[in-house]
Amino acid sequence: MSDSSPSSPTRPAVVLDVWCELQCPDCRGALHDLRALRERYGDRLELRLRHFPLEKHSHAFAAAQAAEEALEQGKGWPYVEAVLGRVEELDRKGEPFLVEIAGELGLDAEEFDTALIDGRHILIVDADQAEGKAIGVTGTPTYVIGGERLDGGKSQEGLRERVEEIADRLLAEQR
Repeated sequence: MSDSSPSSPTRPAVVLDVWCELQCPDCRGALHDLRALRERYGDRLELRLRHFPLEKHSHAFAAAQAAEEALEQGKGWPYVEAVLGRVEELDRKGEPFLVEIAGELGLDAEEFDTALIDGRHILIVDADQAEGKAIGVTGTPTYVIGGERLDGGKSQEGLRERVEEIADRLLAEQR
């Protein structure tokens, strides 16, 4: 998921794919690093949320679909951050919580509910998950930048610095 359009003339120089799961406490822990990367690089780095719902989290697949609906309604990352910030509530409340967050962010909550029922975003989630498995993603968060996969599911320690090293190198090569 990306908040910039693929045909944008100011295409970011570097893409960071973030395989994430919205019921994952480790992904919540990664939010600080993702915010710092966005602040440091601005539009020179495109953060793309890639869905990798894990079977152990019963609401993760619905949450991934909800994130796609939020993107369609123009608030992809704010929605992702709001859900990740309240993982325990998602654990307790399930799908109604996903609709509740949409309403809190001023999104069309009724359309969210309909999207979760009709499954209009399932193919996107399935495609992300299949691609993740194909490249060796086994847990979340996992980052891919410049062809290098970094596993944040075991530890976030040093990952932001590694992403920055790769991004800086890629940006320097494009000058």
